[in-house]
Order: sequence, then structure tokens, then C-alpha cells
Amino acid sequence: MNSTELDGLRAVVTGGAQGIGAAIVRAMAERGARVVSLDRVAETGPDAVGSVVADLTDDTAVRRAIDEAAELLGGIDALVNNAGIGLRGTIEDNDDADWMRLLDVNVLGIVRASRAALTHLRASDHAVIVNTCSIAGWAGIPDRAAYSTSKGAVQALTLAMAADHVHDGVRVNAVNPGTVDTVMARGHIAAAADPVAELAAMESRQATGRMVSPEEVAHAVCYLVSPLASSTTGTFLAVDGGMHGLRLRGPAASGS
Repeated sequence: MNSTELDGLRAVVTGGAQGIGAAIVRAMAERGARVVSLDRVAETGPDAVGSVVADLTDDTAVRRAIDEAAELLGGIDALVNNAGIGLRGTIEDNDDADWMRLLDVNVLGIVRASRAALTHLRASDHAVIVNTCSIAGWAGIPDRAAYSTSKGAVQALTLAMAADHVHDGVRVNAVNPGTVDTVMARGHIAAAADPVAELAAMESRQATGRMVSPEEVAHAVCYLVSPLASSTTGTFLAVDGGMHGLRLRGPAASGS
């Protein structure tokens, strides 16, 4: 897909080295943006202008990496807070250290990257932040207590940031993916006692009957970043195959 709605846009994507992040970098570049990946590793695809390295739990490293990205790009118009980690378990399964690590990356990581980028964003004529949230912020999903908590916090944070910075000219939105077909998801499937049944369960959670592709999430991010969405702020865009909003009848009820 080649289009030009992001021509000249200067963007930073956290977690841009793989998975959904790499798809976002690619999709934005195809639309004319200049993109820098911020990740714990220096790997980057041919679509990125470059990469900067930082661990999102290290505020000093994040500030340095954001400034490096701004220097590479000549400023920052868009920040996509995509980086995050997962964790399975109920409240009984994960100890305090597990919870703190997850919240440190998934919530405070967004805080650190956004805080570091605000000075650059305020200088932009088209400033926007997009956070990668999750269906887990909306719907109760078994065995995801800590992860769901982190994504619920990201939803609240997105709204708070949108309110705080609208008069700075910075829009803040989020995408809420369903179950995305990534290397991480495939790893969970492979590790299950019955991988075939696990795959079927993941696919059937979406009303569409399949997992979401990273590219589909990336296209949604591109819209929220785009000038086409210049009146959209404080909004969550579901990319979940209908998982949140649809309640389909089962085969037995189809004739009722």
C-alpha cells in the first residue's frame, strides 16, 4: 500500500523492532512518514530512518533516546507508544515483582516516552501520541489479571493525557487490538498443552473467526496519526475482530 497522507511526518515508534511495532514502522513509511524505532535492541528494518536504543524502565535512557530520535528526524510530530510485555496468571499466580515489572513497562514506559517527547511535540504543527492498548482493557479475559490491569491503566492514562495536552496542540488516542497473530502469540500457542485447541480458542474469541494481523493494527495507527484524524482525540479505536462489541448467537440459536 502506497499513499501520501503522512508525507513529511516525523515519528517515533517504541517497540518498533518486531511484531506490531515493525508493522507500524513499515505502514507509516509506506505512507510517506520518516520513522525512527525505539527499542531495547538496535535492529531495524529498511523502512525506518534509524533506530535508537533504550529500556523503557530507565528514564535517563528514554530521554536520551527520544532526543537522539528528534535529532535524526529534525523534530518529532508523532509518538507511537507500542512497546509492552505480557504476563499470564490470576492474582494468585503472579508475585509483586511480576506486577511491578509489568506496570513499569506497560504503563510507566508510556509515561516516560511521552514525557520526554512533549517538548518536541509542542513544537510540531501536527502533534499526536498513539498508545497501543488492548481488548484486555475493556473485557475480562481469564488468566490475564496483571496484564489487563496494565491495559486498563493505559486507557485511563490516554484520556488523562488527551485532556492535559489538548491545549498544547497534542492529540492523544489509542488502538485496542484483539488477539494479534505475532511471534509472541504463536509462542503461547506452541507452549499450550494442546496447541491445536489453543489456536482454535484464540481464533474463536474474535467474531471474525481469526486472529488480527499486525498490519491491521498498523493501518489503524496510521489513521490516528494522520491529519485525516485531526479532530480525533481521547478516542479508542478497536481492532479486535468484533471481540469487544459483538455478541453473536451460537449455531444452536441461529434459528431462534
